[in-house]
Amino acid sequence: MPHALAVDDDPNFLSALAELIEGQGFTTNTASTLRDARQQVSRRVPDVALVDLYLPDGSGIDLLKDLEGGAETEVVLMTGHADVESAVQALRLGASDYLTKPLDIGRLKSILAGVADLHPAPMGLIDLGAAREPSSDRLGLLLGTSTAMREVYRLLTRVAPREATVFLVGESGTGKDLAAQTIHLLSRRPRGPFLPLNCGAISPTLIESELFGHERGSFTGAQRRHKGYFERAHGGTLFLDEITEMPFELQVKLLRVLETGQVSRLGGDQHVDVDVRVLAASNRDPHQAVAEGKLREDLLYRLQVFPVSMPPLRERGEDVRLLAEYFLTELNGREGTDYPFTPESMERLEGHRWPGNVRELKNVVHRAYILADGALDTTCLPPEISGESSAARSLHFKVGDSIEEVERRLILATLEAHGGNKRKAAEVLGVSLKTLYNRLNAYRPEGFSAPP
Repeated sequence: MPHALAVDDDPNFLSALAELIEGQGFTTNTASTLRDARQQVSRRVPDVALVDLYLPDGSGIDLLKDLEGGAETEVVLMTGHADVESAVQALRLGASDYLTKPLDIGRLKSILAGVADLHPAPMGLIDLGAAREPSSDRLGLLLGTSTAMREVYRLLTRVAPREATVFLVGESGTGKDLAAQTIHLLSRRPRGPFLPLNCGAISPTLIESELFGHERGSFTGAQRRHKGYFERAHGGTLFLDEITEMPFELQVKLLRVLETGQVSRLGGDQHVDVDVRVLAASNRDPHQAVAEGKLREDLLYRLQVFPVSMPPLRERGEDVRLLAEYFLTELNGREGTDYPFTPESMERLEGHRWPGNVRELKNVVHRAYILADGALDTTCLPPEISGESSAARSLHFKVGDSIEEVERRLILATLEAHGGNKRKAAEVLGVSLKTLYNRLNAYRPEGFSAPP
């Protein structure tokens, strides 16, 4: 049976809290001072400790420091003063969550249920332990062995089983979405939903409804009740990508939901309790976004409890080869082929700066595979990577290749040779621009994405 420690200097509150905790299947000890709490911990280290931030003889953060490096104790800070700055400091030091008084009972029960699930065999932590092995080349959905990625793995394994919000920052294409999914898979709520929302891809007039939902008749076209992302993500994780693109006026409402754990649908007057872990991401410096008036400073500090920087591919060295071979293996498996890279083409890939990061590498490998006649040599790579001029490039075909296949490879190679300029490619091929667009649209189901 899991064990809890409750620490608060209000005897009536402490008694009620202990009764509630025991009702969730815990054995419980109580303490009214920091000194008493330390004595209790010396006798038995709890699985969860609910500690008031302000105690007569010190701070609850001091007890958190005592527990650091010991057994895996979930520490939840409680405060009646809404001192978010201190709570954020506690979360950065390793606290799993904080609650404001009067306590949200539903949220407290959810935290306790998560601890109970982790006792006595923490389901998610077994995988986390394996992921920490020095020989591991991946964590969850992330792949890489570079020093930069191992640091990311270290941070994610630390924060994944906690309930803290995480702010992922990195250039486009660095895998922020995969990092968010990895946090979810290794969290205490992997069986719950994982819902990603790109805040910059939804019309500003619709994003509030998408986030919080709406009632029937709340606006023109609202013919039925709609549950927003927060309600649909209940019990799981909500990933807010490109958070700096969210309308500034909506950020106040988001902050309120994060603080209260409740949403109100548009056109409704009822509050709906939601148990959602929020992860956020941006490809721009969030502090610069604050300075430019794109992001509220109070929302940033609420989201950036645990910041994680995703390294660009140019700083990951040996990961280029690992990722390129992984993407090619996937393509070979899907198509039933066994195409390799030539040493020269791999050398070109490893020497490229990759401004589009992992996403660019994946697209280059896919296009090279489509253009390849067996091995992926340098003629299959874009000029900016192969180092060849467009005039020097050539294609090779086997006798027996279909005219359709030859045409496809010729069109794609010509488009690549002219930097994605469709009008120029159409002129060189001697076809109309409309014909070229029709051909490219026909190739999309095969995974080809035409350059803009």
